[in-house]
Amino acid sequence: MIIARNAVELRAALDSNTGSIGFVPTMGALHIGHRTLIERARKENERVVVSIFVNPTQFLAGEDLSKYPRREEADFKICQLSGVDVLFYPEVSTMYTHDEVSIKAPDVRGYILEGAIRPGHFDGVLNVVM
Repeated sequence: MIIARNAVELRAALDSNTGSIGFVPTMGALHIGHRTLIERARKENERVVVSIFVNPTQFLAGEDLSKYPRREEADFKICQLSGVDVLFYPEVSTMYTHDEVSIKAPDVRGYILEGAIRPGHFDGVLNVVM
């Protein structure tokens, strides 16, 4: 399993091979649900890439980002045992070069699902995905 900690390493890991890629984005603290997604990606693709990134912009002020579970060694082991080819494990500074949120979720999303109880949550999701 290749562990990529930045975009250059990720590109190098992906450029060296061809074929379909199953991508499983996570915030870590992997569990059986994540393993199921990884196994499905493995069945349907030639390569599997998992990302582990605790996105600070998905947490509201007052929510304790520092208490979000981080189990790096356990997560790495789960990925390895699940047949992950590339694990993308970036730092916040790799994902965000600015301190500001640049993408805003459409207003309707702010009133349903997670947005109903955590305003700004989807803004954080969109920033890391886009």
